[in-house]
Amino acid sequence: MSNTKLGLGTKIWRRTILIVVAFYLLLPIVAMADFSTKTLSGKRGFDSWRAIFQQPDLISAIIVSLELAAIVIALVFFLVVPTVVWVHLKLPRLRRAIELICLLPLAIPGIVLVVGVSSIYRWISIHISESPLTLAAVYSMLVLPYTYRSLSASLNSVDVHTLAEAARTLGASTYKMLFGIVMPTIRSGVMSGAVISIALVLGEFTLSSLLNFQTMQVEINLVGQSDGGIAVAISLAALLFVFLLLVAIPTTINRQNHELETEPV
Repeated sequence: MSNTKLGLGTKIWRRTILIVVAFYLLLPIVAMADFSTKTLSGKRGFDSWRAIFQQPDLISAIIVSLELAAIVIALVFFLVVPTVVWVHLKLPRLRRAIELICLLPLAIPGIVLVVGVSSIYRWISIHISESPLTLAAVYSMLVLPYTYRSLSASLNSVDVHTLAEAARTLGASTYKMLFGIVMPTIRSGVMSGAVISIALVLGEFTLSSLLNFQTMQVEINLVGQSDGGIAVAISLAALLFVFLLLVAIPTTINRQNHELETEPV
């Protein structure tokens, strides 16, 4: 009887925590939706949402931010992921050093980072390009702590050493072993890192503002000075976009795993 009461109390406590956390996370979103759908007359409407498409500078900044997100994801996928996997498999003594390097951006404030890279970007803008897409280099550095922890958790949950040895024993090349055998087993970590990269790029303001690049957050700040409804609407749209990715990716991975489990041998 006491165990039953204890189990019931645990369930109630867990549900209470979930409700409180959900309320804490959803309240700002509801407030943003409420504010962005109010007109000057106090009525409900989608004037602020329709006005987004009448802001060419804002649309251009959104496209730039999405392009930056795509470039950062490509850099993470083709550079960071193979490096972390290779260190995990072949150079375990360097794991602590690589972890320290990848987590270092967390200890550097954004304003300090801007001071450090401003001279580099001044040289890049003069000799190479003034495109805001050059921000992909510093953004890739900013996402390192999150992508590394995501990949590390996935690698620790799978016996990649056995998979790699089996692949090499069967004659697989290094490329095939990395991209055909190991990486599909850690795709949840890779996809989580991709979502984090998108969220960081779409939400970053300090670097792009101080380096004078027109990204989505910089343009939202400028638009918000004259029309707060449009700024809140596009901010809410970006939040919902990342939230849908967070929901869609685990669903897709679970579906693929289920198909692999039910596929006849």
